Amino acid sequence: MSSVGAPRHDPVPIGVSAEPPFAKTPDPASLFASRAERLRALADGHVLAPYLRFLASLSDVQHRLQDGLAQPDMPAEAEVKRAREFGMPPLDRGRFTSDPAFDATLERLLALSESIDMPEPARAALARTKAADDAARNAMVRAVLEDAIPVEKLADHLFVAAALQVHFARQAAHLNSKDLVPVGNGVCPACGAPPVASMVVGWQGAHNTRFCACSLCSTQWNYVRIKCTLCGSTDAISYKQIEDGDKLVRAETCDSCRGYVKILQQLDNPAIDPVADDAASLALDLLVRELGYRRGAVNPFLVGY
Repeated sequence: MSSVGAPRHDPVPIGVSAEPPFAKTPDPASLFASRAERLRALADGHVLAPYLRFLASLSDVQHRLQDGLAQPDMPAEAEVKRAREFGMPPLDRGRFTSDPAFDATLERLLALSESIDMPEPARAALARTKAADDAARNAMVRAVLEDAIPVEKLADHLFVAAALQVHFARQAAHLNSKDLVPVGNGVCPACGAPPVASMVVGWQGAHNTRFCACSLCSTQWNYVRIKCTLCGSTDAISYKQIEDGDKLVRAETCDSCRGYVKILQQLDNPAIDPVADDAASLALDLLVRELGYRRGAVNPFLVGY
């Protein structure tokens, strides 16, 4: 039974075929609040409940810190045009440099996170990040953006990753989705980051089509079904799920590259959030890894798995 106020898809007119846009940019004003709500719903009775509730509180912080925040720097119109012409992401994470908006985002996130209920190792990591000098923080930013977080310092990078998610989502929200073009398999057309998952959606105009969701800026882009999101192969694609587990979350595995990315049935549950549902389905990652597949998606809250 759906609760009052639960997310719902608008009705799809009978006989209307889906003509999905290529890309959908995020709405930061609602993105993180909705994610927090989803994480709390997933935490109820979950073996990872304490961690999911911590992530929910962190998502709340991501939402609250935006109030009154300065607008982020944006690429010039000529750069956006050139990116479109050459099939490149206009928000190139590889060329990211800090601006006053990001500095304020990180400072606010660190300050607001002080009030979160978290395990002691996370609180110690928060203290180290707050005490880090500019050079150390810049190194953490680069490690997050390059998907090269040292395993022994996972917790230290979590708060930086959360700030980067807010900053890049706010930048992506200012892009015209019609300026975005495909830039390669497993690559966000807005910022160049890998996907966190893909979803079969129920939106009007895109009903029953698939969109990949960016792990960094939360832009979503249309992608063909039954095709590897990592290498583009259409051969030997299969789907794995936990027996008697959540039927809305499966791992799409590829025998060509031996990688996998989860595919979520947002069509059947509009409340699904790619970051939240990916984190809550860690058991599926452990199962698929035992079968010899590597995780191709990136989720800064699941680094190390």
